[in-house]
Amino acid sequence: MSALVLIVLVAACASALMFASIISGALISLVLCYLAPLPLMVAALSWGPLSASLAGIAATIGLAAIFGAPYGFAFALTVALPAWWLGHLALLGRPITGQTAAGAADAPAPEFEWYPLGPLLLWIAGFAALTTAAALLTLGDDASSITGVLRRGLLRILQVLGPQEGVTNQDAEHWVDALVMLAPSAGAIVAMLTLALNLWLAAKITATSGRLHRPWPEFKNVTLPPMTLAATCVAIAFCFSGGLIAILAAIITSALLMAYAFTGFAALHTLTLELKSRAVWLGVAYAAVVIFSWPLLVIVALGLADAVFGLRQRYWQGRPPPLPVP
Repeated sequence: MSALVLIVLVAACASALMFASIISGALISLVLCYLAPLPLMVAALSWGPLSASLAGIAATIGLAAIFGAPYGFAFALTVALPAWWLGHLALLGRPITGQTAAGAADAPAPEFEWYPLGPLLLWIAGFAALTTAAALLTLGDDASSITGVLRRGLLRILQVLGPQEGVTNQDAEHWVDALVMLAPSAGAIVAMLTLALNLWLAAKITATSGRLHRPWPEFKNVTLPPMTLAATCVAIAFCFSGGLIAILAAIITSALLMAYAFTGFAALHTLTLELKSRAVWLGVAYAAVVIFSWPLLVIVALGLADAVFGLRQRYWQGRPPPLPVP
């Protein structure tokens, strides 16, 4: 019991300090704030979701007492709740009896069926959309108020940076208008990437320490539920409705398309299995996405094509199935 109390206190203090560092205004504090769920996720995967929930409650109470209730609520919504629930789902499993492993008729049945990565990605997308929408709704209760606050904030930033050579005021305003339109989608994308990165880092840390209680999942086999494609189409349709609904739909659409970006990378890992220079091609693909960003659209398109046409299923036809992960 004393060890659990110590773990809860350490995780709570680490996560709260990382989240509160944003007040300093330093650039490194932004990185620390994005990594605030990591201590709670490590606690959840190593010592169970109960430790993460207790640590999240303790950190929320501490931040609310020091900085006020809104600050504590923001931590609970954007850090504590996702860290606890994603850690809980990652360890969720049920025993399997009387079944054989998928793709191998004579293979013994695995002891547990673990929560799959596809629905876990959807939960990450849901939390990313929820936190981004909640952050935007603090700026106003309608589309004009939200865009107005964003526009004024970006104009202040441009004033601090000073006039740029060769850039007129009219050009600067056009850039600001474009950034205001992209801000909700960009916020959802960043939120989803950071949540996924935190969960991956927490799993790596836990696996390295030998406390991960589930086998490491095979990334290239991740698939989203079939209804995800229909939900994405509905969200895209609402993007053309205008007003606050269009902003919220853009947030949801961006989060779901990022989920398809993950499946696009999974399809890329599968379709390049027989290439001799596979590591080089994968490295070039990842580097292009990181450096130029726009190749991510190609990866999203690959994920959507895989969902519609079953590219990975077609690839495995006539080939031996992949070996199960030990």
